[in-house]
Amino acid sequence: MEFITVDNVSFRYEYTDEPPVTVLRGIDLTIRQGEFVALLGHNGSGKSTLAKHFNAMLLPTGGKLYVDGTDTADEEKKFTIRRTVGMVLQNPDNQLVSTVVEEDVAFGPENLGVPPEEIRRRVDDALKTVGMYDYRLHAPDKLSGGQKQRVAIAGILAMEPACIVLDEPTAMLDPKGRREVLDTVHKLNRERGITVILITHYMDEAAGAGRVVVMDDGEVLMDGTPREVFARVEELRRVELDVPQPTELCYELRQAGVPLPPDILTADECAEALYTLLS
Repeated sequence: MEFITVDNVSFRYEYTDEPPVTVLRGIDLTIRQGEFVALLGHNGSGKSTLAKHFNAMLLPTGGKLYVDGTDTADEEKKFTIRRTVGMVLQNPDNQLVSTVVEEDVAFGPENLGVPPEEIRRRVDDALKTVGMYDYRLHAPDKLSGGQKQRVAIAGILAMEPACIVLDEPTAMLDPKGRREVLDTVHKLNRERGITVILITHYMDEAAGAGRVVVMDDGEVLMDGTPREVFARVEELRRVELDVPQPTELCYELRQAGVPLPPDILTADECAEALYTLLS
């Protein structure tokens, strides 16, 4: 079922004392309900600008964007769209607004006018889902980066969105924090069917998605499964993107004449292919 439809969307930033800057150029894209999509692109490719269109933070200069059949340009439906599509930003400190974790998570539902008893249920459920229930009475500023990001995700979950857009949510985290956040996001997609759109610079994170969309210069350059996209090593390099390390290793070995498959993604697959070859 189609959930987000991007129909020939273009966007430009308008300035009073400078020429306008075009960032999106005729984007066509469909994201189905329940998908896990990784959105990739070098800095300035337009991926974050596109992501801000998904919950009507930005509106198209040209074309149309629909969320669950609703035109994001419909001013009367903007509130509904932002309840449907939640945004998680790179820096969790920018989304934490209270001095107590559970109060922070309750902030969104309170602003939606949710009854107090329902807020209590949503807050507890959201914190349990992200593994932060035991920290509900803690101060957010005493938490680790990964814990803060999980609280930020809980705050979005408490509004019961159908889709979560995460704009480089692990960029400021250590490896442990990255694992915590990614495990949480995959669990939400797998167990609750929440549509996930993950913007990331980490290719190993993208390799775990169901689908990878690559942007370059405001356009969609590639769209396919991680195996399909990351097999195109040279094209990705031309747009200043990497591939997962096991894919990179196997690519270099193939360039040296070692007969390895072109679609290896993980370390286990790489090890198995080498073992088979040496046997």
